[in-house]
Amino acid sequence: MTSLRDKDRRYLWHPFTQMRDWMAEEPVIIASGDGAILRDAAGQEYIDANSSIWTNLHGHRHPKITQAITDQLDRIAHSSFLGLSNVPAIELAEKLVQIAPHGLARVFYSDDGSTAVEVAIKMALQYWQHKQQPQRKKFVAFADAYHGDTLGAVSVGGIDLFHAAYKPLTFAVVRVAELARWQDVLDDSVAAVVIEPLIQGAGGMKLWPRGLLKELRERCTRTGALLVADEVLTGFGRTGKMFACEHEGVTPDLMAVAKGLTGGYLPLAATLTTAEIFNAFLGEYAEFKTFFHGHSYTGNQLGCAAALANLQVFEEERTFEKLSALSSQLSAGLERLRGLPAVRDVRYLGFIGAVEIGPYPIEQKMGIQVCSEMRRRGVLTRPLGNTIVLMPPYCITERQLDHVLSVLAESIAAVIG
Repeated sequence: MTSLRDKDRRYLWHPFTQMRDWMAEEPVIIASGDGAILRDAAGQEYIDANSSIWTNLHGHRHPKITQAITDQLDRIAHSSFLGLSNVPAIELAEKLVQIAPHGLARVFYSDDGSTAVEVAIKMALQYWQHKQQPQRKKFVAFADAYHGDTLGAVSVGGIDLFHAAYKPLTFAVVRVAELARWQDVLDDSVAAVVIEPLIQGAGGMKLWPRGLLKELRERCTRTGALLVADEVLTGFGRTGKMFACEHEGVTPDLMAVAKGLTGGYLPLAATLTTAEIFNAFLGEYAEFKTFFHGHSYTGNQLGCAAALANLQVFEEERTFEKLSALSSQLSAGLERLRGLPAVRDVRYLGFIGAVEIGPYPIEQKMGIQVCSEMRRRGVLTRPLGNTIVLMPPYCITERQLDHVLSVLAESIAAVIG
């Protein structure tokens, strides 16, 4: 009988994966999970130290979220959101507006982080057309930004390794590489500025200077440019507050959320915006002010039911109290690694941690080697170049987190010495 490994090698194409390397290695094939633990098809257990690419918040097979999905399946799994509505989508939109930064008033659903950003970009451009300012069509974005893989999101992204091949398909943006220069590029031709608040994710978990987001908000307000906050990574508790913008008292004009929205259970995303932007799209049918964008699974009932349960878990399990202690443990553990000869820097924010090793040439794959060593020791995570990321689920125990930190240190020593 053909093995799962052989079928994988024969039929699949994995994302962000050099398949030549993949097909030469023994793959980890996940079969089940509980809490912070994943199990492969052979029964080997691993700690999920990156929350299944930053999505899973409260752990695998959380009974509250599992039950919500099961209950929704007994009613209906999906119906169109074009010209129709549904119960969980309505209830979730109300809840999102209640917990979002004050002033965000409308919710537009989509499928993932890329599409949530794509929606924000299109809304911003069309908004200015409706406001009789069609000259506002430029977008300002930052070097090393990552906003997803659809073409609009790629356009405002700034990581050449991911994006250079697709530049012929993208629109031009005003790219700010030096923070001292961003104030100079905002004028009446700018539709919006797009930023990952407080921390750049795929660019290497790089922290913004404290106060920059608030200053950017004030500058956008003065010049009229819209502010788009990509909270796909940072939303739903990762930074220690529900949304990163809260740390500096900022309300963006548009905010993209995904990843942790359903607790890591189902694909669902949302773009939240203000009443001002929503109202600009209102008009007579023949004026064609409609926002002509949508997805077949917009407002999917299963995803919305999972998201509602996810937010209920925050309240019932007092998640933020638990996160405070875990975040302190994570930061203290990472600081202990700072003195290792191979460690170039450690960075952390809330329950996000990163250890940068090197510098090493990319072809040495040192980050990959360290993560492979961690896998052999029962911990799963994935590097960003030479940066090893730790973003465990919020249900991880203190003992499990200590083990993750110990394994990281041991793996760096084993690979680099």
